[in-house]
Amino acid sequence: RQALTSAPRRVVSLIPSITEILFAIGAGDRVVGCTVYCTEPAEGVATKTRVGGEKNPRLELIRDLGADLVIVNVEENVREHVETLRSWGIPVYVVFPRTVADGIRLIGELGALLDAGPQAHEIETALRARYDEVRAAAPAHRPRRVFCPIWRKPYMTINRDTYIHDMLTVAGGQNVFAEAEKRYPEVTLDAVATAGAEVILLPDEPYRFRRVHQADFAPYPDLPAVRDGRIHLVDGKLLSWYGPRIAEALRVLPPLFA
Repeated sequence: RQALTSAPRRVVSLIPSITEILFAIGAGDRVVGCTVYCTEPAEGVATKTRVGGEKNPRLELIRDLGADLVIVNVEENVREHVETLRSWGIPVYVVFPRTVADGIRLIGELGALLDAGPQAHEIETALRARYDEVRAAAPAHRPRRVFCPIWRKPYMTINRDTYIHDMLTVAGGQNVFAEAEKRYPEVTLDAVATAGAEVILLPDEPYRFRRVHQADFAPYPDLPAVRDGRIHLVDGKLLSWYGPRIAEALRVLPPLFA
């Protein structure tokens, strides 16, 4: 692995939430390339070179951009691409936040890496305070049994070994498929009914759930979430994007489990 001798000046981000973090900590001017899925902040990424998707980035273009750092995620990106970039002498920083606390801590780590420490520290400190506040309030409420799919046809969800699971937990939910063997198990709606979900969250990414999909659960009128009208459409970024987005997540999600 290549050691960084100075703060990188030409950064390529292959993760949308990381791109948002880089702008938030004041390092947006260092970003020379990002993926086609990097949408935030809209005005910031509008002028950046698009290098492809997470799974199929144009490695030669990244090299031609003169990147002196590429930031990737263990799950979203491809190991072979990391190895190729490193073989060309391009440093690659690999992240893999598994919890909300990890996602908050990552802001400070990126701030140190990019010599943007003060702004990163300010954001990290504010998020940590909000996180502690939400955690402290949690014992006052019984965790609500929650089903949060990430895909449809087939329905897929998440087990406990995921960032989304931890976000649900911190916000006051109890993931009904936490103990599934696979990280992203396929499930039937019969199984959701059996699990007794009290709240159902339908995010708009990675699958674009819409109001019409609430009808999928109509055959289960006795399911608490259906009976009590607690099927909510939510911004998927709140569940899966780490970084400054966590502030909004910890404001919007807890009331859904109250």
